Amino acid sequence: LGFTFSFPCKQEGLAKARLSKWTKGFRCEGVVGEDICNLLHEALKRRTNCSVEIVAIVNDAVGTLMSAAHVDRKCEIGLILGTGCNACYMEDLGNVETWDEEKNHPDQVIINTEWGAFGDNGCLDFLRTEYDRELDTFSINPGRQIMEKMISGMYMGEIVRLVLERLTMEGLLFRSVDSECELFERGRFYTKYVSEIESDTDDFFSNTKQVLDEVGVENYSTEDCKIVKYVCTLISARAAFLAAAGLATLINRMNKSDITIAVDGSLYRFHPRFHNLMCLKIQELVKPGLKFKLALSHDGSGKGAALTAAVSLRLRNTKFPVDTENVPASREMPVNIGIKQQA
Repeated sequence: LGFTFSFPCKQEGLAKARLSKWTKGFRCEGVVGEDICNLLHEALKRRTNCSVEIVAIVNDAVGTLMSAAHVDRKCEIGLILGTGCNACYMEDLGNVETWDEEKNHPDQVIINTEWGAFGDNGCLDFLRTEYDRELDTFSINPGRQIMEKMISGMYMGEIVRLVLERLTMEGLLFRSVDSECELFERGRFYTKYVSEIESDTDDFFSNTKQVLDEVGVENYSTEDCKIVKYVCTLISARAAFLAAAGLATLINRMNKSDITIAVDGSLYRFHPRFHNLMCLKIQELVKPGLKFKLALSHDGSGKGAALTAAVSLRLRNTKFPVDTENVPASREMPVNIGIKQQA
């Protein structure tokens, strides 16, 4: 079994990782600090009659990278834009100071950045708004995953709701709203609403009106719909630009002439403008001459875990060393896999 586990872990081996902390609103006692593979193995033994060997555990960003790199050799960055937000990239082993294993060929390792936690030390405070701070205060993990809370699908809808709530309370939006409607309930304005609202391309605002009906807003004008859509576009654009800034930093660091970025996640798949917004901002921020391509990797994390498991077994079953320098490029070869968790 190849196992995708989308939470920060201390990776101690390809099939051994200890949970560092829960994110994305999850919390389960007795798991932090424990070996995730061992817990899953024991649970499978209790629930099934078959013996399941877990040979690899990977982060979803790593799985996405592995899946896409299987068909595109230029793919060296994996990005998740869904419920959470994270990225990984290929790094030269000589640049990884925390690597404590043998440095064998190939001399590269996948770095899982866990960049959703960027800003936890206060470095993003100059960008955060009152709405970001309120969302963080009432979240299950205050003070943590700051960048993720400004980008990911789990939180985007709530930020929009907080802005719309403030505009309504100050008399700038909607003439009369029932105080009991879902617009005033935390977590009831979903990120899918943002994608649907921004899909409106005319002044009829059919999607926007449907969303407002669903959240219990009955009295709204065309001007109200324009404002709602404008709020959505501002918040989604900020999220896309933040993700783009992170990717541009990785592209510039790697300094490769042409890189493919594998992307998976519902936010990227379903939002009508996210791809284009990211491409425009990345192009502004990367060094001149560096080329990049964003490629959707549908269910890449699951496929990547399966690929990692397959390669792991093939390496384990390889009895003799292979001379990789004198083998035609078209022939399949075992691949060394290194995965390092970056705090």
